[in-house]
Amino acid sequence: MSRTRRPTQRRNARPGFTLIEAAFTTVIIGVGVVAMVDAQQAFVRSNNWSNESSTAAFLASEIREMTRLLPRHDPVTGLFLSGGSLVGWGPEDGEVLVTDFDDIDDFDGLSFSWVGTADPSDGDLQGPINAYGEVIPAIDADGVVIIALDDDGAPMVDANGDDLLESMQGWSQVVTVEKVRPHDNIPAIPIEDDAVEAPLGVDDFPLRVTVTVTYQNPEIDPAPRDVTSLSWIVP
Repeated sequence: MSRTRRPTQRRNARPGFTLIEAAFTTVIIGVGVVAMVDAQQAFVRSNNWSNESSTAAFLASEIREMTRLLPRHDPVTGLFLSGGSLVGWGPEDGEVLVTDFDDIDDFDGLSFSWVGTADPSDGDLQGPINAYGEVIPAIDADGVVIIALDDDGAPMVDANGDDLLESMQGWSQVVTVEKVRPHDNIPAIPIEDDAVEAPLGVDDFPLRVTVTVTYQNPEIDPAPRDVTSLSWIVP
């Protein structure tokens, strides 16, 4: 008696992913997402640094433009030695505003800062300032100038009753003025303010002016950090 063999039917494999395939897919997608996030963060950092660099270069050039036509020392009192002491370096008596400074050495050691005051005796003045000696106001995202407010939220005014403007928060222009020898190779080596080297008198030396622009993000930076520095020689 013969038996007829029935053909066996193969079960079709159920479509889908295996656990290993799913794991590999997850890893690949995860790596791609992490790469995109890193790229975005790098772009943000680069964009922030570009904005800071251009702002710092602008602030440094404003100081240079403001002092470009000024003499090295006071045109009236000059710079001289009296009893072995140097007289005439720094702001003269009665020079209390930036617009009063009429020579280069008046700016030595000054800082024009968003936390500065109107009193030049401490060397920390209101700022940053532009080439006209005016405090540069802060501007919000809509391009509107920000008015300074007091602790109660009311607008602050100056002695003339005009609104005080908020300065560029976080930014500072720090100025250094140094005497240098006229024939030193660049970079010139600074010498003492009261130095006298025949045949040069105490007021005959070129000056090197350096503007260091710093920035401190009030929310994340524990201290100001240097962004750029600009130096030039006043012969």
